[in-house]
Amino acid sequence: MKPLHDTATHTGGHAGDGVETILPLAVLVLLAAGYLVLAARRRKEPLGWSSWRTASFLTGTGLLALALTPALSPFPAGDFRGHMYQHLLIGMYAPLALVLSAPVTLALRSLPRRHGRIIGRALRSPPIRVLAHPVTALILNLGGLTLLYFTPLYTLTTQSQTLHHLVHLHFLAAGYLFAYAIAGPDPAPHRPTVPARLVILGVAIAGHAVLAQLLYAGLFIRVPVPVAELRGAGDMMYYTGDIAELLLALALITTWRPQRIDARTHGAAQHT
Repeated sequence: MKPLHDTATHTGGHAGDGVETILPLAVLVLLAAGYLVLAARRRKEPLGWSSWRTASFLTGTGLLALALTPALSPFPAGDFRGHMYQHLLIGMYAPLALVLSAPVTLALRSLPRRHGRIIGRALRSPPIRVLAHPVTALILNLGGLTLLYFTPLYTLTTQSQTLHHLVHLHFLAAGYLFAYAIAGPDPAPHRPTVPARLVILGVAIAGHAVLAQLLYAGLFIRVPVPVAELRGAGDMMYYTGDIAELLLALALITTWRPQRIDARTHGAAQHT
């Protein structure tokens, strides 16, 4: 395998400071404050609002803040392992925490009924049904990673802050869609059965494992960084990514409510 060498432009695209750090953090603070206000109002109602969901939302926004603050990264600026650290937080851990906080349910309970009906119709619309399907989310997830690491796209992100932020946005959106499609507590009309979602999750786990091994081996990869960084990132994606996917599987299983048919009712129905 050819040794990979760092590029001079690698540090510049991923350092990120000043307004490019402050603005996303300010947005996260506003989102967290808005969620807290709505959750506090719902807690005064008879149905209440789960403090676990509130904690989950704050965890999700906290993980995003951690990923988007370069000074808090355990890796030096420009280190490819720092990129993988960000990817795991933005694309896997934070989305799962945000999805489990059920923000759509909170919005539906907080908005006027006419606005809630608009959201309900949007969730049942064909475009949203296709976009929120687990297979679509899986393609966006694995497809995005494949384009990033097997084409010159990663190098381009180190040269363009705008493209770098767009990739982060894709990680977050694709990760949120996948977690929502697999195990989200929010309404999801026409969601596949739990066994089907478990199969799709298994495909995702296998796909991430293959990508991680290719990264570690440097096979077909278009990421010009030192071998040690590439292998460290591959290890991180393989092991830490597995933990995130196991947490997603756990979330799915805990929401599984198998339909049970009462034998006496079924027998009576056969004799009518």
